[in-house]
Amino acid sequence: MDLNQLREILDLVRTHELSEFEVEQDGLKLKIRRNAAGVPVVAMPALAPTNSSGPAAAPTAVPPAAPLAAAASGDAADVDLELAVVKSPIVGTFYRSPEPSASPFVEIGTQVKKGQVLCIIEAMKLMNEIDSEYDGEIVNVYVESGQPVQYGERLFAIRTR
Repeated sequence: MDLNQLREILDLVRTHELSEFEVEQDGLKLKIRRNAAGVPVVAMPALAPTNSSGPAAAPTAVPPAAPLAAAASGDAADVDLELAVVKSPIVGTFYRSPEPSASPFVEIGTQVKKGQVLCIIEAMKLMNEIDSEYDGEIVNVYVESGQPVQYGERLFAIRTR
């Protein structure tokens, strides 16, 4: 499944206001459903460890939430991870901390609450705090501090509660 196919699926889910959608292709299972607030949440089965010495699947064959599946233990092969992805609401420069010498607002494994500051995006010399829309645990940070971000670019993945 490539990025264009994934976009088409997400467009169909939005257009038809589907509450849940599931597809399986080439051994990859993708499940999209809206949470109670109507926000799409992507779930995919955790990856089981492989005992074969064959080549690994190319990363491009896995949807964007793939790095998060690796966070699950090998014993939890049948457990679905429910992830909410926080995206950039503006174009600017991403900062994980309030100043260069300060510790980041959040790290992988940090428990966050709705409204908690996750990062700052500087746009036109204005510092914009980006707050969490979810309660849960940070499981992935997609952007390095000081890097430019585009509108809609993934910033964080949160395992929702």
